[in-house]
Amino acid sequence: MTIRAVVKGVGHYLPERVVPNSEFEAIIETSDEWIRSRSGIERRHFAAEGQTTSDLGTRAAQAALADAGLTAQDIDAIIVATSTADLTFPSAATMIQAQLGMTGGFAFDVQAVCAGFVFALTNANALIISGSARRVLVIGAETFSRLMDWTDRGTCVLFGDGAGALVLEVAEGQGTTADRGILATDLHSDGRHKDILYVDGGVSTGTTGHLRMEGKEVFRHAVEKLAETAHAALDKIGLSGEDVDWIVPHQANIRIIEATAKRMQVPMDRVVVTVQDHGNTSAASIPLALSVGKARGQIKPGDLVVTEAIGGGLAWGSVVLRW
Repeated sequence: MTIRAVVKGVGHYLPERVVPNSEFEAIIETSDEWIRSRSGIERRHFAAEGQTTSDLGTRAAQAALADAGLTAQDIDAIIVATSTADLTFPSAATMIQAQLGMTGGFAFDVQAVCAGFVFALTNANALIISGSARRVLVIGAETFSRLMDWTDRGTCVLFGDGAGALVLEVAEGQGTTADRGILATDLHSDGRHKDILYVDGGVSTGTTGHLRMEGKEVFRHAVEKLAETAHAALDKIGLSGEDVDWIVPHQANIRIIEATAKRMQVPMDRVVVTVQDHGNTSAASIPLALSVGKARGQIKPGDLVVTEAIGGGLAWGSVVLRW
């Protein structure tokens, strides 16, 4: 018998305000064609005034719990992947715990920027395998619109707000790749590359700051590292790209998504793509795409799914799971 962390439910939430590319034409030198050709993004959602990351995360969590047929009281732990928590502390996870009415268990945040959800999934898997929790609510939630420099056309058009969530539950498997649940994980970081993607604010500056990015360098690292980490996770369980039913990548840029799929030798019709509708929602992008992929009828029970992401740090990694 092998203990597995199995997906029990999935859900997402997007703020009501939809921002098409054309809206940026009035404030910076850009165009819909320029944004689409370089990123694949057509629109994104922005949080309303007063709407916080924990608010978005709570709505996604409620959707995931409903999909799982569970209540907050059935959950042992909440892990929230975010770089845009409401406050420096306490964690967004504890705020979501309170909003859900969950009075037991424990909750904490994981900060690995756009790779945050992969890191959170890996932590949730470890909690379940170790027996520390039976059910874990894993959430990616972001309000990246509040980190934008609206004079920087290279970054402000790329990001959006949203949240996605999964419920993981303990289950028994046979120890084979036919088992449902998380089958392999692979995590990395390299702090030498901090300056190519970061926010120039924090407690050291006394400001929130703005996102700063060297786009060409980030693109180069992303294409190289995303395929490598996906292959590494698959290698751990003796599988390859040919065995993959769906890649659900971090939704940052369509060109990165296409290049990674090509390196993995997986056709684009087996890749869940939502970047055109959501933009880059950082740690929220993978759970958002998983939820949308299920709702579209793409991801079905028994499918082998690979998620992979890279973010500031640099931090990157992948998770292989059977739905």
